[in-house]
Amino acid sequence: MAGGAGSRAPWQPPADGESVERVRFGPFLTREVVRRPDGSLLVYTSRRQRKGLGPRLEGAGPPAHRRVVWAPGELGWWVAVLFLVGAGCFAVGALPGLSSVASPELIGVVFFVGSLFFTSAGYAQFLQSINAGRPEGTRRRLFAVQPRRIDWWACGVQSVGTLWFNVNTFEAMQTGFTTRQELLRVWTPDFVGSICFLVASELAIIEVCQTWFSTRDRDVSWWIVMVNMVGSVFFMISAVAAFVRPDTGDLLDATMANTGTFLGAACFFAGARLLLDELAQSEPAPSGQT
Repeated sequence: MAGGAGSRAPWQPPADGESVERVRFGPFLTREVVRRPDGSLLVYTSRRQRKGLGPRLEGAGPPAHRRVVWAPGELGWWVAVLFLVGAGCFAVGALPGLSSVASPELIGVVFFVGSLFFTSAGYAQFLQSINAGRPEGTRRRLFAVQPRRIDWWACGVQSVGTLWFNVNTFEAMQTGFTTRQELLRVWTPDFVGSICFLVASELAIIEVCQTWFSTRDRDVSWWIVMVNMVGSVFFMISAVAAFVRPDTGDLLDATMANTGTFLGAACFFAGARLLLDELAQSEPAPSGQT
């Protein structure tokens, strides 16, 4: 466990640079602009640093387009791929009409496997956060407490949410529950996990926008966090609709529960695909950058 590092930015501006702008949201530093001796401006942001994209040179045009398909040496690639597989499993498990051709046991396994991929992706994302800005060659941290960094909260809360989905999908494979057991062991983890995803999605929006919300439709990072927020909303709709009526033992709205899961998974699949585009935006460190 490591502490202390959370009180400062995850980036280290050049020693000869002058900070001309620092943007905070509450205690969280989300953006800093540094002027170098030659007058050029480097823009550091929490998300770019976490993703290993480095500072952006103000006024430099978009980076040369490149397509990222295979990059297993980069943790960000694994985050994208694991979310793609996990979201794909959830989407397949919730396909309309699947229950008429596949057994509940098989569908339950698909959801549980998907939740494991979600948890792996969430933890990989958490690793990105706690190791952001560390010098190359240093041993990678496996856990750290950095409560003054918004990315630590966003990734940590989402990781906790994935664990609740693990419980939800595992328990959903069991049979013979009473209505009360169904509510406690299946529905409650689903509901709590959905809350975690909503909170994490809003924190990710703040990290990108430096406020509760703003429009940046030419920024792929903005599209990622917004699509994921929509997906989190659909997951919450699904969780509410899956509430088990104590008097009958039926779901509040089985169709809406299934539809919400499918649409939420589709959104997270799209967001994961966009992560590959974001990864392609990495830029070489500007001259003089350390």
